[in-house]
Amino acid sequence: MTDSATWDWTVGKKARPFDTWKDNYTWVEEPAASPDGEKVAAIVNLQPGIFSVCVNGNQWEPTFDKAWNLRFAPDSRLTALVSEMGAWTVAVEGVPWTETFDYLWDTRFSEDGRHIAVAAQQGMQYAMAVDGVLWETTFASMTEPVLSADGHHAAAVVQVRDYGMADIEKYQSGAFSLAVNGKPWQKIFMNLWSPVFSPNGRHVAAQVRLNREEYTLAVDDQQWERTYSAVWEPVFHPQKGVLVAPVRTGGKWLLAQDDALVWSHAFTQVWHPGFSPDGSKLAAIVAPKYGRWTLAVDGSLWPTTFSGMIVGWRFSPEGNKIAAVIKDGNRWGVTVDGVAWNKTFSRVFKPVFSLSGDHLALRVKTENRYTFVLNDSIFAKGYQHAWDPIFSPDGTKLLLRYIDQGIYCREVIPVAAPSLKNENP
Repeated sequence: MTDSATWDWTVGKKARPFDTWKDNYTWVEEPAASPDGEKVAAIVNLQPGIFSVCVNGNQWEPTFDKAWNLRFAPDSRLTALVSEMGAWTVAVEGVPWTETFDYLWDTRFSEDGRHIAVAAQQGMQYAMAVDGVLWETTFASMTEPVLSADGHHAAAVVQVRDYGMADIEKYQSGAFSLAVNGKPWQKIFMNLWSPVFSPNGRHVAAQVRLNREEYTLAVDDQQWERTYSAVWEPVFHPQKGVLVAPVRTGGKWLLAQDDALVWSHAFTQVWHPGFSPDGSKLAAIVAPKYGRWTLAVDGSLWPTTFSGMIVGWRFSPEGNKIAAVIKDGNRWGVTVDGVAWNKTFSRVFKPVFSLSGDHLALRVKTENRYTFVLNDSIFAKGYQHAWDPIFSPDGTKLLLRYIDQGIYCREVIPVAAPSLKNENP
């Protein structure tokens, strides 16, 4: 995890021009801000067929035929997928990898940002490249690439048997597996989805389809014994390594842990399960009846349900609170432990807790402007563009990144800053 304690947490604002970049280029693409807020960047077009990247007003020296997927790593290094003379590679802080590929997509980072992985096409075959090194084994097709938190393991769903476009029988007999560091599992399935690594990177699991009617979960090449009519994406316990997944049986959805049902309640739908940071609590989005959504924590329902959906939910770091983004009707809002804020918005992004769980901040969109909400108050000013707020390690300060009237701003404010807020949600 990135050590935000090393960032500049001095209260105040740093400003850099952004809209003026448009005077120097044919066009400027969507901006990206570094996690520490010290950099703002965008892909820029110099002339037809010539692209580069501009960071804090300074252009990278190399130019490219094409550049896309501009992303900051967790350690604030800037990356882009770039093409030169039709050969693709990854440029990190303006320096391209020496290795090139026929095509690249889906950049993945380790938790600390030190390792970078991409999905790659080479010679009409597919594999993952980690820190510039392509898997030794390549495959006819590949989807859903993932990288472990420590960056030492990469996995993806791969095709290991050939079948014709109309060869339904061969397809149903199994053609896909999961490759980990380029080595596929021995078991072959009709299909797999949503591979996920355990937090320590030692185990990997995926949803698997056995035939037209049966689904289950597989962990480290071993499938669960029970089968189900459907399953959703699994999650590992943060310490114990056990696997939990929503499963459908008898027309209802439940939660299963290592192939045994863990909640007595059955629901119309269950998805996006997750553990508290210490693993003592298990929660999931559930539909107790059709068209109504809420959260269940250790099997107990929140008292309030919502008509649209629940997304972007998370435990506070100490595990005593849950915040979630809700849609009720045509408006988006926030709920904390099932109690919805009164204020609603055009769009709401994932909420962020302070380390103690005492404060909650998030980015929202109202009409065509972005702003921030801190605890129960919305900031008075709206911005052209904004990124998610970040709390200081001690929870006393908040880092804001936004573009206001063409100026990119990195601003640190104290959490108790009533002058920056004006109304209660």
